[in-house]
Amino acid sequence: MKLDGTDGDGSGDGCYSAGDCSGSDCYGGGSGAGSGGFESSSSDVNSIRFVLLSEGCMKHILSHTSPRDACRASLICKDVKFFANSDAVWERFLPSDYQEMISRSVVPVNCSSMKELYFRLCDYPILLDDGYLSFSLYKQNGKKCFMLGAKALSIAWSNSVFWRWRSSPESRFSEVAQLLAVCWLEIKGKFKPSMLSSNTAYAAYLVYNIGPLSCGLDFPAKTLVRHVDGTEDDDDDDDMAMAVVYLKPQNASTLTERIGGVPQKRADGWMEIELGKFYNDKLEGELDIRITETRELRWKSGLVVEGIDIRPTNEGGL
Repeated sequence: MKLDGTDGDGSGDGCYSAGDCSGSDCYGGGSGAGSGGFESSSSDVNSIRFVLLSEGCMKHILSHTSPRDACRASLICKDVKFFANSDAVWERFLPSDYQEMISRSVVPVNCSSMKELYFRLCDYPILLDDGYLSFSLYKQNGKKCFMLGAKALSIAWSNSVFWRWRSSPESRFSEVAQLLAVCWLEIKGKFKPSMLSSNTAYAAYLVYNIGPLSCGLDFPAKTLVRHVDGTEDDDDDDDMAMAVVYLKPQNASTLTERIGGVPQKRADGWMEIELGKFYNDKLEGELDIRITETRELRWKSGLVVEGIDIRPTNEGGL
């Protein structure tokens, strides 16, 4: 990562709100006498006191807020904007290991400020290591998000004539997995929770699309997300409490009442289905994530798998 050591100017893309105060007045201060042209009012006096705080104190206060609050604070006045956009503030919003993540990127990540870097990681996931894992930030709070690409997953029969690996212009990864024909559908992923943000509620999602000539995907599939420490039986599905989902539901309204959810369209054009949730309280070991359909041994085709997305939920730990 290339940083020029200067503070951001607040003009980067991805900010929660835009705009600026003209002149040096806070809250549209008038032409009254006094420093900065503030009129004599209780709100203006409070504004003056706010901007007269020391630089270190201002940055300390702002760094203990949130990215959204820092963006809003930058609209108060130019003095506050300088502090709210500073590298000292925005580096606190980044994960403690952000430099390690950037060093593992397959392409250089060049940003002129910590604020620019923050929104770069929010809006444009970076590929790590061999390109089969992506890393990004949850914009609201800077929590870590990862997606396991299809190549990083264990897909039954994927090295045979039943699946085809191909490129997709819509995918962040170099290859996706296209199901040609299979009766036994089994997709598994392993991930170390120690890489995630601690004390955070997460959910895992299968990211996929369905081709026009699909078949057999309207049967219920079972999903599971669990923490394992190496002592559990990895393959005994019958002893595990698994949820039920439909990759291609026939009646969305009926399914919503019956199972509480259906696949959702993502902003990037893919579909996603929730596989399960967990709370990362500094977990060790591994996460076992899977989706299977091995009961109805009928031919299935048309499924295109991009990967498994692991990101914070809106329900807690945020």
